[in-house]
Amino acid sequence: MGAVGAVAVVIPSWNSAAWLPACLTSLKAEKIGLEILVVDNGSSDGSVAILEAAGIRHVPLPGNIGFAAAMNLGVCATSAPFVFGLNVDTEIQPGCIPALLAAIESDPALGGVQPTIAQLEPDGETRIDPGTRVYSHGQALTRDGRAYEVGAGTPWSEGGEQREIFGVCGAAFLVRRELFEGSLHGFDERYFAFYEDVDLNVRARIAGWSFAEVPAAIVWHRGNASWQVGFKRPAADNARLVARNRLATQVKFLQSTAVPRLLAVEVGSLVRAARMRRLVATLRGKLEVIPWLPSLIRERRRLGHSGDLGRARRWLGRP
Repeated sequence: MGAVGAVAVVIPSWNSAAWLPACLTSLKAEKIGLEILVVDNGSSDGSVAILEAAGIRHVPLPGNIGFAAAMNLGVCATSAPFVFGLNVDTEIQPGCIPALLAAIESDPALGGVQPTIAQLEPDGETRIDPGTRVYSHGQALTRDGRAYEVGAGTPWSEGGEQREIFGVCGAAFLVRRELFEGSLHGFDERYFAFYEDVDLNVRARIAGWSFAEVPAAIVWHRGNASWQVGFKRPAADNARLVARNRLATQVKFLQSTAVPRLLAVEVGSLVRAARMRRLVATLRGKLEVIPWLPSLIRERRRLGHSGDLGRARRWLGRP
């Protein structure tokens, strides 16, 4: 097992006073020394007062700089060799972090691991019963490079063996500091929120790292809780950011032969967006990628020179 203080827990938070106490309480139950830091994105709901009263180290920001930038700031402000990125609307099962730490320390090729993530229902009870649903067994990619959470919405099944996955879910993940802060330089801060974890997974794969899910570790997640209360039109903003950030990530690593398939998928996504009354937001997100193209192409070339794009591409379409 790792030494005391081997893990820095970084929690970006924004107007999450309703969930912050439960998240922090669950961390305090861990039988391991943790370097906990909350990066507050300009909350106006009393979150900072909760942190001050609890004696939790935190960085109060004047405004919302986004999940990606807040996570990067938090990692830079900590020093432990392993980083546990955690959404504020989560609660961890006792023994989660030690199980993740033991798994990653046992395999030098592992750049990161994630727990099995369960959906936390509105009643807030962290219990396994017939109605428990999965939030994520890890990330996977479709043939055209879209990401999804494996097992999302399916019935919970306890146990199972550690297994390799394409990448880790940003809601709860443990990574080596050398991966996050090294040549990858953390999350792409242009993304603001959504798909920053997918993008990091892609770049880490290209650099030669691997990932795994550790079923012995469990985290409960409400899912986009603070996002729902923080934006006037959360669904529209979600659609815009996902459309933009997904396309940006695809430009970074997909082969040129995938362009016809990608164009067909993008047209299909616009049709679905129209049906869901999110066409303007989705189209806006796709158009926002255009000014990014020169820098995205430069990064694609850099990734190809420093690593192997095929290491990420071979996960396309794998379950």
